[in-house]
Amino acid sequence: MPDYEWNSAITDIAPGKIRIRGYDITEIMDRLSFTETVFLILKGELPTKAEAEMMRAILVSSVDHGCSPPSVLGTRTVISGGNSLNAAIAGGVLVIGDSHGGAIENAARIFQSWAKKEGDIQALAKQLVEDLSAKKIRMPGFGHRLHNVDPRTIKLFEIAAKCRFSGKHIELCKAVEKALAIQLGKSLPINVDGAIAAVISDMGFDWRLGKGFFIISRVPGLVAHAYEEMTREKPMRQLGNRNYSYDGPPERQMK
Repeated sequence: MPDYEWNSAITDIAPGKIRIRGYDITEIMDRLSFTETVFLILKGELPTKAEAEMMRAILVSSVDHGCSPPSVLGTRTVISGGNSLNAAIAGGVLVIGDSHGGAIENAARIFQSWAKKEGDIQALAKQLVEDLSAKKIRMPGFGHRLHNVDPRTIKLFEIAAKCRFSGKHIELCKAVEKALAIQLGKSLPINVDGAIAAVISDMGFDWRLGKGFFIISRVPGLVAHAYEEMTREKPMRQLGNRNYSYDGPPERQMK
């Protein structure tokens, strides 16, 4: 027997054989949707009907949000520079980080940590908000530059309730929204990232998959933007805001 240096429990391949999490790829092709297959490869087991429905809603919710997000501008800029589709998509995905698309991961990490604590949900939420405020940390997954109320959040929570995924993490998420409003004196509504963070937590997904959910959801949108940029716009066009003013050193000479 060969001495393997590492193991993987995801896919087993051999001549004429491909098995994902133990299931033959041809059977998956015949019987599962793309959403169900994503669930299988991430979680390791086939989804229930409720899990498949919830997963579908999550992936659809973040498929695109117009031309202004950094990942879209990144993708379009790379294409505008005369690069390939794969380079443009990679460029867009590389823009995704803690400030854009990362709120799912960061919010889920906080929800999963605090949901383990004993006590009243409202009291926990108040303590969580006070703790973050003392550390000067902004609670991820709340507020939106465009939406006063994020319609995707409302729909995700409706589907979560229908699919019976409204557990302690969603309760905590909603309680945090109320606690933030009291502390700040203004509404800071749950955005789609915060909602997804709470839902995937109640579904049993590890918070470290948070950015993964955003990437899987957003890539089709990036492909559409890349294709539109290459087929409708002139190369090397002006993208983003160039209306800046220089505030560096004045003109000077070398001595």
